[in-house]
Amino acid sequence: MSTLDELKEWLRPVEDPEMFISIIDLGLVYEARLVNEGKKAEVEMTLTSPHCPVADVFVGSVKKRLLEYPGIEEADVKLVFEPKWDPKTMSSDEVKDRLGIW
Repeated sequence: MSTLDELKEWLRPVEDPEMFISIIDLGLVYEARLVNEGKKAEVEMTLTSPHCPVADVFVGSVKKRLLEYPGIEEADVKLVFEPKWDPKTMSSDEVKDRLGIW
């Protein structure tokens, strides 16, 4: 399993604070990697809306979860908005069904 896959699975319990759906199933995590001999996690992710009122809390939840990963001592979570999040192409089939996107 690649580092991206491992970190994504680790982040699966983190939910969007407004939708109560996993950020992984929503497709909000674009990149995840370990650097500095596995002591630092770097994640690039987006939000369902660029004007999310709880963005800081959300990012804090992701960072907190990363710091619970064995061996990680530092975590950097960067918000990006390119590509723009599109639930039709980035969400899991289960999320699409739940949101009525089909």
